[in-house]
Amino acid sequence: MIYRILIVISIFMISFSGFGQTDYFKLGKEYYNNGEYEKAAATYSEVIKKEENLPKVYETYLSTLYKLKNYTEAEKIIKKMVKVGSPENYTYRIDYALFYKQQNLTDKAEKEFSAFVSDIQKNSTAVDISGAYLQKLGEYTWAKQLYLQARKNFDRYAYCFELSSIYNRLGQTENMFDELLNYLSVNPASLEEVQNTFQNELDTDEKFALFETKVYDRINKDPNDIVYNQLLLWLNLQRKNFTKAFIQAKAIDKRNRQTGTTVLEVGNIALENKDYDAAGACFQYVSDNFKESFNYSIARRLLIQTREEQIKNTFPVDKQKIVGLISDYNQLLKENGRTAYTLESLRNMALLNAFYLDKRDTAVVILKSLIENPYTDNRLRGKAKIDLGDIYLLTGEPWESTLLYSQVEKDFKEDQLGHEAKLRNAELYYYKGEFVLAQEQLDVLKLATTREISNDAIQLSVFITENSGLDSTTDALKDYSAIQLLLFQRKYDEALQAANALLKQYPHHELTDDVYWLQATILRQTGKPTEALEMLKKISTGYADDLLGDDALFTSAQIFDYDLKNTEKAMQLYQDFLIQYTNSVYVTEARKRFRILRGDKI
Repeated sequence: MIYRILIVISIFMISFSGFGQTDYFKLGKEYYNNGEYEKAAATYSEVIKKEENLPKVYETYLSTLYKLKNYTEAEKIIKKMVKVGSPENYTYRIDYALFYKQQNLTDKAEKEFSAFVSDIQKNSTAVDISGAYLQKLGEYTWAKQLYLQARKNFDRYAYCFELSSIYNRLGQTENMFDELLNYLSVNPASLEEVQNTFQNELDTDEKFALFETKVYDRINKDPNDIVYNQLLLWLNLQRKNFTKAFIQAKAIDKRNRQTGTTVLEVGNIALENKDYDAAGACFQYVSDNFKESFNYSIARRLLIQTREEQIKNTFPVDKQKIVGLISDYNQLLKENGRTAYTLESLRNMALLNAFYLDKRDTAVVILKSLIENPYTDNRLRGKAKIDLGDIYLLTGEPWESTLLYSQVEKDFKEDQLGHEAKLRNAELYYYKGEFVLAQEQLDVLKLATTREISNDAIQLSVFITENSGLDSTTDALKDYSAIQLLLFQRKYDEALQAANALLKQYPHHELTDDVYWLQATILRQTGKPTEALEMLKKISTGYADDLLGDDALFTSAQIFDYDLKNTEKAMQLYQDFLIQYTNSVYVTEARKRFRILRGDKI
């Protein structure tokens, strides 16, 4: 073996005479990358004859020697680096401990590393450099040992964040939580940084339960440290547990002597996520406790709006309750006058009249008065114009609709409201079967900064593309989009008849499951949940792997849950859903409803 290496070295000494020093470096690295370790070692042994070259090739040369199990030479170059290396570079001592570990000489490795830690434990710079190096190498147990020993010489909360990362790598979740919470206690301004870490790690109910227990322990020990309440609030919002978020929001409001501002924020998020019970509790709390504050009228309006959403999503919609909502909005306006915070109620009243009571003329009058009112905020005026455009679409006046949408689009060009108006125009072209014009609008909206609008634009654009020209025509898609317009106009009987006709005319078409979905939507909204379930079952059995598969199964569970009050069947379907559609956007809500129906405390 020694004879072979000597021959290789002799060959390289001859061939290197034509190479420059830089070529040696490149050649050695090339041999190493190609797995030709003997040639790499021979090259590097020549390179390091100039002592200043050793640091330049040290890492690769050491790795090469380990590949060849040439521990004698490896020890020589490590010792040389320890001797001649920069005083600030503490990593060579670590390499020497690892040298023994490489040979499974565990006792010697531990002894060398312990001596190293003892030498540097009071030097914070040395600890920082060495700890980072150990983590880079994946030597997490040694890194932990270093930080814990060094901590004794500094503050008891030193190196919390570093240790939390190490404990995470070692699978020691409880210790990771403790270190992160310690870090947060002395660095409250780093709340967002800690939140980001928790967001990545709290991926199971068990971890969240453990974390929650620890945070509550901290709150009990130090009730004046609001940062823990803020952390719990954020995490409950992430998990969409708005009832618990409401509790933390109240604590934060009291601590900061606010007038329900944080509670209102939680209520709005709960409302957006259709947790009407939690949203109602938030708005009721602000209404009851802050009657003299500017938040009162906002909370009153949002409380009515929450009830409105509950009523509109309970099928069939009870028209008497709609009348009651309009009365509540009128009472709010009488109590508080027409202010910037109450004028939004006029929008709600108009839409209720138009879409649920068939009083479209009344709705038009209300919206026009809102638009023409000089005290109306510009954004509210823009929203009212979009609403008025929707009502003209209800009454079969699309040109009036597109005129209003275009006005808002022009007035709010780079704003979410302008994008929303453009999307309305795209949908209008789609309803009319003008798919090329619709696509032109959607192509612009795909780049919208608002994710929701961008996603809606992409979804509609893809739908048009996938269903255009399947039979060399767009006739089926035109019929389908016309049915969607009928559904928007609340012409349920006509929409059902048109859907049945489409299925007969285009049997086994790509749009079949989409037509089933429309039929299910209409049947549910008209108070026929059992018939709606039949349509959804056709999707779940025949198109389970298609785009509407998860929608169909989740909606079926919701019908049993909310419409039919069949808890046992709803639980079964939620459980089936969680097994079958693990990546669906409905997973969080399905899991939450399953646990509520099972009687869990959440």
